[in-house]
Amino acid sequence: MTNKFFPDEQITENDLYFLCYMIERVARKLHQRNRYVVNRIPKDEWERLISLANVLHCENPKKIEAEWIEEYQLESGNFDIMKVDRELVDEIPSETQMGKVYMRLILSTLQPGEDYIDGMIRVYNDEICEVIDNYNSSAYYEPSYVITRAYNNSGF
Repeated sequence: MTNKFFPDEQITENDLYFLCYMIERVARKLHQRNRYVVNRIPKDEWERLISLANVLHCENPKKIEAEWIEEYQLESGNFDIMKVDRELVDEIPSETQMGKVYMRLILSTLQPGEDYIDGMIRVYNDEICEVIDNYNSSAYYEPSYVITRAYNNSGF
């Protein structure tokens, strides 16, 4: 994809992955759902952030978290994705793992004429995220094609 801020540089899938990873980190830190983070940051800012992702990924993720929280006035909530039934869940997926889950879902459902940011906003606002982010189920652990099919069929 072309980069409207830096025309000589392409926006890559890795840039999208970085945003998905950071959304997961910030949401977990604030005890919010991912869509809260996605919806509190304006689309034009997401476009700017993805254009800078190839540089931002070199920064300390905690620094980026703090900057996003301050700059976009993100507030703490009461959703704790880490609160799981330990009889059902041995290991909670990492932010990197979940960033990949969401990146793959965005890429596999990208609509004609849709850019990565439009796809990201669409996916994170879909009801299926409630299921994917329920670690008591195994939805997040399913192969990408199963998650994509569930998305397209409006459920698992």
